[in-house]
Amino acid sequence: MNSNDKNMSAESAIIQSNFIHNIIDEDLKKGTYGQKVYTRFPPEPNGYLHIGHAKSICLNFGTAIKYNGKCNLRFDDTNPVKEEVEYVESIKEDVKWLGFEWDELLFASDYFEEMYQLAVKLIKKDKAYVCELTPEQMREYRGNFDTPGKDSPYRNRPIEESLNLFEKMRTGEFAEGQMTLRAKIDMASPNMNMRDPALYRIVHASHHRTGDAWCIYPMYDYAHPLEDAIEGITHSICTLEFEAHRPFYDWVLIETEWNNPPKQIEFARLEMTNMVMSKRYLKKLVDEKLVQGWDDPRMSTISGLRRRGYTPSSIRTFAEKIGVSKANSEVDISLLEHCIREDLKLTAHRKMAVLDPLKLVITNYPEGEVEYLDAENNSENPELGNRKIPFTKELYIERDDFMENPPSKYYRLFPGNEVRLRNAYFVKCEEVIKDDAGNIVEVRCTYDPETKSGTGFTGRKVKGTIHWVSATHNVKASVRLYDYLFVKSENDEEGYVYNANSLKVLDECYLEKSFEDAKKDDKYQFNRHGYFVVDTKDTTENHLVFNRIVSLKDSFNKK
Repeated sequence: MNSNDKNMSAESAIIQSNFIHNIIDEDLKKGTYGQKVYTRFPPEPNGYLHIGHAKSICLNFGTAIKYNGKCNLRFDDTNPVKEEVEYVESIKEDVKWLGFEWDELLFASDYFEEMYQLAVKLIKKDKAYVCELTPEQMREYRGNFDTPGKDSPYRNRPIEESLNLFEKMRTGEFAEGQMTLRAKIDMASPNMNMRDPALYRIVHASHHRTGDAWCIYPMYDYAHPLEDAIEGITHSICTLEFEAHRPFYDWVLIETEWNNPPKQIEFARLEMTNMVMSKRYLKKLVDEKLVQGWDDPRMSTISGLRRRGYTPSSIRTFAEKIGVSKANSEVDISLLEHCIREDLKLTAHRKMAVLDPLKLVITNYPEGEVEYLDAENNSENPELGNRKIPFTKELYIERDDFMENPPSKYYRLFPGNEVRLRNAYFVKCEEVIKDDAGNIVEVRCTYDPETKSGTGFTGRKVKGTIHWVSATHNVKASVRLYDYLFVKSENDEEGYVYNANSLKVLDECYLEKSFEDAKKDDKYQFNRHGYFVVDTKDTTENHLVFNRIVSLKDSFNKK
């Protein structure tokens, strides 16, 4: 991480104090690791990262920034069956997009030979042995929380025999599941993770980096502490489910004889309402084609949020606001939505877009005339300047801005009522045109030329203002409106079920003419509809596709 990168990211990284930083402060005071702070973000490349990983990215990289330390991006690629280069590349892209640069890009597979030799060392110390129990038998021998485990019949086999069998495991002489290398600790330990856990298993599968060089692979709980130690990591920050694994983490480092080993610290993982952050569950949605892919804008993945229109700064702000704690809790998704609204409210151009069009004809407006009206790009940020909007005899308005028989206190357009067209004139509804089926297809109005916006008109008042788009000078687009991909369910193990109605596509939308300049990933506020982004995948040179990022209504503020 060079100094420029650190300065760029420091402002929006997690820099407020938390219990992890208190531990680091104490270590610095004692000189436990000298004045060094070295962290790492260690994903397994078996899927795309989600918003929960974003919290960990911000914490690990932000901690390094705060203490002027270092942070590695390290891939825990110890399971060749589930890992792919596609996932490696997507993770690198996500970390960079969030605004962080790693000091070193590393892989667990960089250390396979060293891990193997350290396993040999454990066997020679009589701290590991080759076991021939089947997976089913191992579960039986392991016991449970109420019953101590039983020693494997192979636990006390001679050291030379285990060394010989372990070498044969490496050279591919045994089938998958036939043998494992296990740590020799305590089968009666109250901590299930200490009951002779597996260190190596046989997997006859090609690895995305090492190819067919190996057919035995280290287990995550064995590999992870060694990776940290080899890299000189000082503080190994991980989520709370690894707290029970910490005694084994420490055992591995002690028995492989590292001086001044890393310290594992656990924090609560991110849980959010209406979001599922299980890679297994998300992969199932992708595999069953219930979503467009890992970057579907409804997904909790970082790539999905990016395509949805979320900004790196909004996600970093979200990570800072939720903080770091030891207690598990569920964060309301409205906080994340609040962060993107706050990020865009002063930077997004505010324009008019009609998503459900109804033709409005101004009968007393000159035929063929085009008038260009002034409009601010953002009323809260004058620096974004003004634009010109073409006004014509025929317009489109939102269908729900007109009612033939309105209820009381309906202030939009209805027969005999007068409203203001935003940035334009007062219009009064004079006639309603219907098709043979009785559907309203057009409303006809008259306009008052004296009521033009910006002229200081002080005559009569109207209570309603509606937006519009010229029917002859516009940009046609498709717009996607999203609901939450998951809705609560008491009957599902995840607590949520897939929402089949989470996507609504509108293909007959009309936008201001100025949208001709819109480019992929440009973000706007559509008046009254919310914030939208130009989709980066499905937009073409001839057709714009917009994704709604978030509505204008901020439920977080109410809460």
